[in-house]
Amino acid sequence: MELWFSEFHSKGVKLSIRIDKQLYSGKSDFQRIDVYDSEELGKFFTLDGYIMITEKDEFIYHDMIVHVPMATNPNIENVLVIGAGDGGTVRELVRYKSIKKIDMVEIDRMVVDVCREYFPDSTCGLDDPRVNLLFEDGLKFISDKVNEYDLIIVDSTDPIGPGEGLFTSEFYGNCFKSLKRDGILVNQHESPFYDEYSRLMQRAHKRIREFFPISKVYQVHIPTYASGHWLFGFASKTYDPVKDLDADKWNALGLATRYYNTDIHKGAFAIPNYVKELLDTEDCHF
Repeated sequence: MELWFSEFHSKGVKLSIRIDKQLYSGKSDFQRIDVYDSEELGKFFTLDGYIMITEKDEFIYHDMIVHVPMATNPNIENVLVIGAGDGGTVRELVRYKSIKKIDMVEIDRMVVDVCREYFPDSTCGLDDPRVNLLFEDGLKFISDKVNEYDLIIVDSTDPIGPGEGLFTSEFYGNCFKSLKRDGILVNQHESPFYDEYSRLMQRAHKRIREFFPISKVYQVHIPTYASGHWLFGFASKTYDPVKDLDADKWNALGLATRYYNTDIHKGAFAIPNYVKELLDTEDCHF
């Protein structure tokens, strides 16, 4: 008997993974959480049926959401992470000795508890003394912050359920207000490939551009995410992620990474024409 997990990437396309067994299933106040074990991908966990991380490819996502902004401004000291209950984003951030404080705001405590148990390699940075772990709504948390952070990373689920508020104009305006004069905002930006995902991507990009003078998108290949073609958003009051990349300073840190390097950094912002057209579309109604 074979057991398979399937996630629909569109109405007509799904990804199926043969699993050895289900390790955990539970429901928090916000979402359903499941953990599976598979021969090909190792352990992976899902929220409401959507894959969040797998042991085999989580490093790609976490490398690119963290090291791109950190190489653009190696002097970042104060960081806010919203979401990121699997811990991988914080794991990469705590490798930087220059960072003094990391506020991590995750709405669902159960996600962190489950990931601590089943993904210790991902959550190993959460006990760093610089990390302030808060279980509350990120939208509410940031609403009264002013000129406080050098970097905000929004490592959220898709804009449905508990992640919906993190894709609104109100939220992006609060991010702008909470960042210092040279602050950087990085967010997971959905996929440009399937129609439903691309509409979410366009909506997020349009709203971010309303506030930030520098607003760009970079791409990454994540095999288990919808289409494998995924985007991150990079927005800043001051820094251009390509022109201001300090490759020499970042390389001098000697950080070992499995995906990110400073050549990838520059190349990731060279996006395909079909993505440019989606990003430049002004007549969409969101």
